[in-house]
Amino acid sequence: MREDVRGGGLRTTAQLAETDRWTGYAAAYRVNGATVTGELLVPKGEGPFPALVLSHGYIDPAIYTLGRGMSREQEWFAAAGFVVLHTDYRGHAGSDPVSPMGRETRLVYTRDAIGAVKALKRMDYVDPDRTAFVGRSMGGGVTLNAIVAEPDLVDAAVVFASVSSRFVDNLRQFTEPNRPDGARAFYDEHGTPEESPRFYRDLSSRTFFDRVEVPVMLHHGTADDTCPPAWSRQTDRLLRAAGARSTLVEWPGEGHAFGPRFADSMRRTVAFLRRHLEV
Repeated sequence: MREDVRGGGLRTTAQLAETDRWTGYAAAYRVNGATVTGELLVPKGEGPFPALVLSHGYIDPAIYTLGRGMSREQEWFAAAGFVVLHTDYRGHAGSDPVSPMGRETRLVYTRDAIGAVKALKRMDYVDPDRTAFVGRSMGGGVTLNAIVAEPDLVDAAVVFASVSSRFVDNLRQFTEPNRPDGARAFYDEHGTPEESPRFYRDLSSRTFFDRVEVPVMLHHGTADDTCPPAWSRQTDRLLRAAGARSTLVEWPGEGHAFGPRFADSMRRTVAFLRRHLEV
């Protein structure tokens, strides 16, 4: 929140795909001097267009490839007339490396999402006054971090099947069982949640929900066995209690990735974004 995150230098490096509605590119941009790669989709027609930064969920960086994680969403939004920049985050694809601290806390990923918006706003085909964040799973947590870190940066935010807005929940749900060595190293350096409660509170976006200025839409499937639906219910309740404009949409029977109701959730999201970005 105290940091001045700088973003710019967005450039395309190769054309990847083209339809009658949009053109897709491999891209790269700069955040605080570091290079971050991603996938950029630009609608055809006369701009400037509203723009979205997409933050993907956890995929092992060892197998991650450029633009992976939210391909369905990228194409849907671009076809609806939005410029889309899907950030890879540092430590993924062709991006610069990330430190263990930056990776585990997702703070570097948060900087990369903020920097992506700032890079997009410099492009002549983007309307800098109509931007939003969209995140899924881990990227939902990145999105919540970003809107408390820089409350006036975008005009709306949408998260799907988000991780918890309480940092410790995510450590215990994901890091401890899946990366126990990483959890031990983190606790050795920073103390356990019992030993360093303020440190962990300050890594939780919910601690700062009173800073949120933009409308937020939360989507969650009731059958999600990766990120419990109770996490989004609590996040929604705390956002509203802090004075934020939050809407939680629960999808009965949907799992973490969304299947049968994916199209319905996207139509609901596009309508929300068009309303708040005045498209």
